[in-house]
Amino acid sequence: QVQLVESGGGLVQPGGSLRLSCAASGFTFSSYAMSWYRQAPGKERELVAGITSGSGSTNYADSMKGRFTISRDNAKNTVYLQMNSLKPEDTAVYYCNADLVVAGARNDYWGQGTQVTVSS
Repeated sequence: QVQLVESGGGLVQPGGSLRLSCAASGFTFSSYAMSWYRQAPGKERELVAGITSGSGSTNYADSMKGRFTISRDNAKNTVYLQMNSLKPEDTAVYYCNADLVVAGARNDYWGQGTQVTVSS
């Protein structure tokens, strides 16, 4: 059974930091590209950051560059999102995603999300 379980969300003041974790099970974690997405109330889900399998190359949405860092630990089947210098506009539900295309077929898994609220 595939599971992605996010944790680490919460309430933080502007300028603060949080570290999100996403623990994966039920699939070959190291083979999958992993990403973090977020969805704020009334807005569409957007990509925050991604990290490839293999080389672990990363990519970020422009508004997160320099503030957020995505990383993965294949030995622990976990992907992380370190978020620094948080702003109120970072408030959203953050979702973990696992993605792999094999022979033209996409395997795409999502976690249940973790709430991040940035407020004084």
